[in-house]
Amino acid sequence: MYEQRFGLTRNPFSMTPEPALVYMTPGHREALAGLAYAILERKGFAMLTGEAGTGKSTLLARMLHHLPANRVISSVILNPTLTEAEFLELALLDFGFATVPASKAQRLVQLQEFLLSTRQAGKIAVLVIDEAHKLAPAVLEEVRLLSNLELPGEKLLQIVLAGQDELLEILGRPEMRQISQRISIRLTLSPLAPADIEQYIALRWSKSGGRAAVPFAPEAYAEIALWSRGIPRLVNALCDNAIMAAFSGNPPVVASRHVREAARDLGLMPAAMGRLPGHNGASAGSFPEAARGKDGDASPRLAAAPRRVPESKAPRLSRWMTRLGWVRQGAQ
Repeated sequence: MYEQRFGLTRNPFSMTPEPALVYMTPGHREALAGLAYAILERKGFAMLTGEAGTGKSTLLARMLHHLPANRVISSVILNPTLTEAEFLELALLDFGFATVPASKAQRLVQLQEFLLSTRQAGKIAVLVIDEAHKLAPAVLEEVRLLSNLELPGEKLLQIVLAGQDELLEILGRPEMRQISQRISIRLTLSPLAPADIEQYIALRWSKSGGRAAVPFAPEAYAEIALWSRGIPRLVNALCDNAIMAAFSGNPPVVASRHVREAARDLGLMPAAMGRLPGHNGASAGSFPEAARGKDGDASPRLAAAPRRVPESKAPRLSRWMTRLGWVRQGAQ
């Protein structure tokens, strides 16, 4: 509704993954480079984890978009709540198989022949599994067995598992040690730091056609950081609702009260909190428990800082990005 008013070409805060609107923190750059490295160097298994809403699906879409189409053939499973038979069938269909045999043995033979022909053509086959924390144990075992399709010293199928932090707990179980031991690269997406919120919003606004300044008052960003906890999906929801709340204003500028109203409507703020006398957003005594400091003080614990590249990882990230020069360019 507000896109026309601000001269936008699309909704900058859509809940649908938009690879072109990814805000690349150092953690995002590391994840993008690491996933590309794992696939192009045929490392076998790679894993990407992060809290719900941190942008894993969007990053996967961006990665697949930037991988060289003449070298990579992908199969993407977005809904893994399947039986073992359904999982293998869907994987084959997304690889482009017109027909899938009813027999599991024939399916595996067909897949092996496909992987061998793909390798002989100098291409790489990758299976991407989103929402992998929802995989049933039996299906995870099937995934592990698919990784046995290999040549001496080389995996024929590259597998990317992406899921919420529960995936780490699942793979940490003793009965999952065989698949856990095969994961050669583990990457994490963390929430945005409070200081990143304004830049995140500005990037999405400008790439959606916004020529004028973002219509947010400076104090609104602290409220967005507080109630979103740095989770991009919640940032989008808050911004979209806050702009609608401010839409009738003249000029239509999003203030702190509009963000609090949006947070209340989205269930992120207790309804009574927004009606406290003298409530002024981030004031002492008004933070929800999740936003308080460890000792219960009123200083906001907005979100854990994003997982920056530690000193010990800098050489590894540099190596990935040196080998994959397109990542550095595509991540700008």
